[in-house]
Amino acid sequence: MMVVLPVSLWAQDTGAAMLRSSGGVLVNKNPAPASTALLPDDLIETQKDIAAHIEATGSTADMRPETIVQFEGDELVLEHGSVSVNTARSMRVRVGCITVTPVSAEWTHYDVTDTNGKVTVSALKDDVYINSGSKNPQDAKQSAQSTHSDRTIVKEGEQKSREEKCGGAAFKESSRFAARGAFMNSPWAIGGATVAVGVLTCWALCRGDDPISPSNP
Repeated sequence: MMVVLPVSLWAQDTGAAMLRSSGGVLVNKNPAPASTALLPDDLIETQKDIAAHIEATGSTADMRPETIVQFEGDELVLEHGSVSVNTARSMRVRVGCITVTPVSAEWTHYDVTDTNGKVTVSALKDDVYINSGSKNPQDAKQSAQSTHSDRTIVKEGEQKSREEKCGGAAFKESSRFAARGAFMNSPWAIGGATVAVGVLTCWALCRGDDPISPSNP
């Protein structure tokens, strides 16, 4: 606990996560190892026939081949491709001025695909909102929580699409320096982050009297 607790608090405070793949994935335009620590603003790109898996506190996300995503802790900024999100902490997906947000803080599973200017959202477990806001990325992020934005609900088992008319996502430049990147991808950092994410995920998903499951959410 002396080791796990400080690392867990660090992961929670910094919004860190773990990226896992079988290779062929770029992080900030550089080839990433099979397991690598992610920090907010890190840009992830999967190549053809290559998928990747993100493990964050209380959430996971599967990136399908030929997908570009910027990791923002509680939000994934999707430039192109498809992601599948499982979350008990309301992780969002933003595509330009469109933001997909779980309706509740309960266990939610949904897919978001952005191809040829069309955003398609599938609600697989529980409901999600599609919010259309300002073309300004910061305003679009804020509008995800606003009842005044153009909001549509996608019920569990439904699929809805929107035309992306405000252009692609505006990515921030990652603040990760080379030295910090080397440390973050060291065995000590990866191992610590893995334990931290696992502990916090279990705490988020397994707390309560009854386990979270599709049959008993």
